[in-house]
Amino acid sequence: MASDSSPSTISDALPLVLAENAAMGTAIINDSAPAVDSAIALMSSANRVFVLGAGRSGLALRMFAMRLMHLGLTVHVVGEVTTPAIAAGDVLFTASGSGTTAGVVRSATTAIAEGAQVIAVTTDPTSALATIATISITIPAAQKQDHAATLTAQYSGGLFEQAVLLLGDSMFHVMWKNSGATAEELWPRHANLE
Repeated sequence: MASDSSPSTISDALPLVLAENAAMGTAIINDSAPAVDSAIALMSSANRVFVLGAGRSGLALRMFAMRLMHLGLTVHVVGEVTTPAIAAGDVLFTASGSGTTAGVVRSATTAIAEGAQVIAVTTDPTSALATIATISITIPAAQKQDHAATLTAQYSGGLFEQAVLLLGDSMFHVMWKNSGATAEELWPRHANLE
């Protein structure tokens, strides 16, 4: 995708973002469906699920954590003051476009040392994070420092972060439908202190 420096409008931008996400979704289905299915199975059987990502990837994972909580899983966002120690039987779900974010790789290494399993979502299947993960899901999107606009016309990792959000919502949807629970059964877990 060549970068266009001409002025843009929302009429240009929204269809572009939606089209890039549709293509990304197709790529995930075609290239990573077995890894995603394995990640869903691993999280479904875990004692607890911990999520970790930096910046916008971390924000997308916080939304995923909330949905997993709605499903009834015990979920923790790494870095929150109430997050307990990770242990064997737990899963750490991570996202790092580069797969080299120091804090994420360090935490994944610690999780493995404690007997937990790691799921990594990254653009680089050869990265440090992908290499040590139990399950690695590759998102074929540009890293945030890739300014050539060959994989996306969007700025600085936008497509990867959107893919993390959509992947998380899709994984939740599969887990919810497989659980047999109704929307009414999940509703009482929604926050009521807002």
